[in-house]
Amino acid sequence: MTDLTTVDTLHRETLALAADQAVRAIAPAWPLTATVAVNPFLGQVGERLETTATRLARIGGVRLALSRPYYRQKITAGEITDEDLSSALAASVSGLDLDALKAAVAEDVAPPRALPTVADLAARHSGQDWPALIADRIGSFAAGFFDEGQALWAASTRNGLYAAWRAFATHDLTPEILGLTGFGAHVAETPETAQGAIERAAVRLGLGRDPGTYFHQLLLGLGGWAQHARHLQWKAELEGRTDTTALELLAVRLVFEEAIYLRHQPLIDDRWRSIRRAHGEPLVADRETLTDTVLQLAAERAGQRRLGRMLSRPSPFQALPETRPFLQAAFCIDVRSEVFRRALESVDPGIRTLGFAGFFGLGASHRGFASDVSEHRLPVLLTPSVFSCAAVEDDDSDRQARFSARAIRAWGRFKLAAVSSFAFVEAMGPVYAGKLLRDGLGFGMGRGAERAKPHFSPGLDLSTRATIAETVLRAMSLTDTFGRFVLLCGHGANVVNNPYASALHCGACGGHAGDVNARLLASLLNDGAVRERLAQRGIAVPADTVFLAGLHDTTTDAVTLFVDDLQAAADADGVNTIRQWLQQSGALARAERASRMEGASAQSIAGRSRDWSQVRPELGLAGCSAFIAAPRSRTQGRALEGRAFLHDYLWQKDDGFKILELILTAPVVVASWISLQYFGSTVAPSLFGAGNKLLHNVVAGIGVVEGNGGTLRAGLPFQSVHDGSAYLHEPVRLTVAIEAPKEAITAILLRHETVRALFDNGWLHLFALDEEGRLAWRYEGQGRWVASEDGTDRSTESLSQAS
Repeated sequence: MTDLTTVDTLHRETLALAADQAVRAIAPAWPLTATVAVNPFLGQVGERLETTATRLARIGGVRLALSRPYYRQKITAGEITDEDLSSALAASVSGLDLDALKAAVAEDVAPPRALPTVADLAARHSGQDWPALIADRIGSFAAGFFDEGQALWAASTRNGLYAAWRAFATHDLTPEILGLTGFGAHVAETPETAQGAIERAAVRLGLGRDPGTYFHQLLLGLGGWAQHARHLQWKAELEGRTDTTALELLAVRLVFEEAIYLRHQPLIDDRWRSIRRAHGEPLVADRETLTDTVLQLAAERAGQRRLGRMLSRPSPFQALPETRPFLQAAFCIDVRSEVFRRALESVDPGIRTLGFAGFFGLGASHRGFASDVSEHRLPVLLTPSVFSCAAVEDDDSDRQARFSARAIRAWGRFKLAAVSSFAFVEAMGPVYAGKLLRDGLGFGMGRGAERAKPHFSPGLDLSTRATIAETVLRAMSLTDTFGRFVLLCGHGANVVNNPYASALHCGACGGHAGDVNARLLASLLNDGAVRERLAQRGIAVPADTVFLAGLHDTTTDAVTLFVDDLQAAADADGVNTIRQWLQQSGALARAERASRMEGASAQSIAGRSRDWSQVRPELGLAGCSAFIAAPRSRTQGRALEGRAFLHDYLWQKDDGFKILELILTAPVVVASWISLQYFGSTVAPSLFGAGNKLLHNVVAGIGVVEGNGGTLRAGLPFQSVHDGSAYLHEPVRLTVAIEAPKEAITAILLRHETVRALFDNGWLHLFALDEEGRLAWRYEGQGRWVASEDGTDRSTESLSQAS
């Protein structure tokens, strides 16, 4: 065995770099209280899909594509044509021709086998399930360490995860009982620092200077625990701090490998040497991986072809004169808003809708009524720029409401207290019989929107408020022809008995509903002093224009209007007309959504939000496949079936393309996280999915496990991507289509390396629309564009064939 003193400075630096790279290869996962979609391949955006697929086949035993029968069915049905296959082949490096590709599709392929860890090898030789033991003991410890208020006795976090685990593991008898004798003593002898433990384990395991993909494999196998630890690091770095929790978790996992290796070394050493070599080999895609990549691209080219032809057809809506609309309604770019916007526009010709990021440009850190918790209602890529809190206007009502809110919170904490756990259930159980019966039968109601009005915190001067208002209006391309009413409609999901409730809220609001941001912006734009400053800056808002805040419940398609927020009484007849339009639109939207939901009807949609047994209260963002930034006229009236993020953008009004830069670096990135989360949860659910909702137990308040313990699951549940008989989501990489000069798009990509990597490495597709709204140019990467006709490269399909 190599002595630890042989670890020189260069070796230490190399191992430290390898450990840091492994940590950054893991995507962060936000807790359930404010779940946001995260790209599970965030750490691999610097490499292409086929390379990542090779990596995950090696360390995770998964393919990043659905099974061959899935693609065979699409080819047989004509959804994927020979032209799509040929186009994908021309864009790939597979070395296949069309006949070879079709022959490969006809073959069923077994899933790859991941390289075994030391624990896997020892389990095969000893018959003891060491991987299950590791998952159980790390899970048991992590549930207490990461706890956010659920555990009766949480672990101390004062000295970090590694120190807390050493204290836990030296007294944990479970490994000893199950056959890992001397484990407590082994942990007691480990170095006191996580980096020291990593170095010692690396030497004893014979890893040399480069562990290759081995460290990544160990962290990947820890599932949501590693992802939550990575989230803590992500959040710390966003705030200018450092955090080593994920690195310390890697050290813990390596200590288990080290202990098991020392116990079983004679039996597994030969095989382990070959595995070490395999971890260091280059990531070269094999024939099956390349075939998967081509089929994936062909499915995406087929979708782009259909989208391109839809956009190239004449609009079903007649062009309306540029008269002042009665109602302009701004919705989040969320794909669920597309259905409602289309329904609302069909109700009356006096309605215009537009799409904008659902936090409405206000990066607010908000404290709810009588709460000491700050909710970051903005994309997680950003830091808060304004602060707000909710308050009741009437002093007597305020005091009463605060007393009630604090009493409820204190009662909730008492229910979780260790001293009251058993006594509470025995004494108070019968009191809850009525509530259980009411809510269990679906007669209860969810939380709904907060009544207290949000206010900006003191200190936000007039000049700053006017600048915020101007910036938001210009970003929305809303600088003239203001309607009589302008509805700013955030969205949320009012569901019950659902750990993933926050995942159905607004991703642009950090996993919260969008009502607070909409109400804050409406109050800002209704302010007379702010309007005077806007007029001085070239944005004249008519005196009779009223900005209304609203909240679209995406589960029921009901819209709440916050009319009471207005300082002056609004036109009652006008508000009633808007309410009628919204009710009609909700009915139309529910009918369309019901057609996509197994066993649902337009009448039953609302009831799903109150049904405790409903695992699919709504479909969320399943089906998302495109992001379109263009004038609304390009997509108005076209049935995009809730599959497209729609962002209003008029490049002719964008001085210096600053708005375009914002769109590419924020909303597009957030949409890519959503799209790729659905992709990963569909094609590789064992790694990136949350499993079966019916088996979920909430742990530590941050995530779920399947059953009574083990690895924390992150990503989307099975029920979010599959209805039991077919996929609800087609796993395709997002197609981004922007109406702007392609030279301007390229210039922005050159300034933002991480965004450019998404397109250059094929994690997103990019098109530039021409002046008629057609998919005219496809981005090929590295600043190159190729002419396209209706989403199909002209070099692949002639104009006569396309028509």
